Amino acid sequence: MNLFGIWIGLLTCCIIGLGFVWVIRGERYFGYLWWPYVMGLGILLAAGSLFLSNDWASALLGAFGASLVWGSTELKEQAVRGELGWYPFRERKIPPPGAETIKKWPAPHL
Repeated sequence: MNLFGIWIGLLTCCIIGLGFVWVIRGERYFGYLWWPYVMGLGILLAAGSLFLSNDWASALLGAFGASLVWGSTELKEQAVRGELGWYPFRERKIPPPGAETIKKWPAPHL
């Protein structure tokens, strides 16, 4: 019996569950303008998973990278939720490098 698929599925659910937490906390402390950096890291991790020979590491790294890409698209929506009062809002956030340029870009949506 091969339990690889079941374990990868369960661990992917855990990674996705942690994605909800980091999106909420990340937006609260850093703001939504970090989305290009988060998306870039997610794409690099997903691409890096292609070069791993270990099936477990490759699958988990790919799932984590995909979760980061998804989360980067949710940061703007989370900012709106925070401003509406659905989540705790923090006024002082850590700005990313190049914040003025990033403000001109449209935030991605899925």
